[in-house]
Amino acid sequence: MKKKKNLHLRNEMIAFIIAITALCRLLPHPPNFSPVTAIALFGGIYYSKRYMAYLVPLASLWLSDILLNYSYYHQFVLFYDGFYFTYGTFALIVLLSGFLIRKVKVQSMLMASLSASVLFFIVSNFGVWFSTAMYPHTQAGLMACYVAGLPFFSHTLIGDLVYTGLLFGLFEFLQSRIPALQSRNIVL
Repeated sequence: MKKKKNLHLRNEMIAFIIAITALCRLLPHPPNFSPVTAIALFGGIYYSKRYMAYLVPLASLWLSDILLNYSYYHQFVLFYDGFYFTYGTFALIVLLSGFLIRKVKVQSMLMASLSASVLFFIVSNFGVWFSTAMYPHTQAGLMACYVAGLPFFSHTLIGDLVYTGLLFGLFEFLQSRIPALQSRNIVL
């Protein structure tokens, strides 16, 4: 019974941390300085139930997108053009998190964060090129889209590194202070 209570507490704490972090998207910040990649990595590593690893990070992204779109466009936009590229990328980051992070260590967190940043840059810019009329649907148009995205890439890298460090660092700290959060205290 205690093991189930520990699992429940652990999952609630993970969801709480993700929800609070997702709300950071609503604060003023540089373009693409976002916690979403860190949330995808975090959920992918710490949720023991795979459906939760996808559901909670993607739901937090979707809800914060709705709020951001409302504050920017003054209307509720449930899904924007090309959203499937963005959401698909974050689902892929959740999937890859287990391969990128074998153990929560600084080196693996850096590598996972940097890899996820590059993946997001490649897929999201392809999505803009593919699903909008901003660039001609030619090889030159695709390259122009990637070049136009370069100024945002530095913010993506920095934001991913900062939020990944904060999320994982906070949860590792909490686990050291609250033994019930530790996965070794939970048997599934």
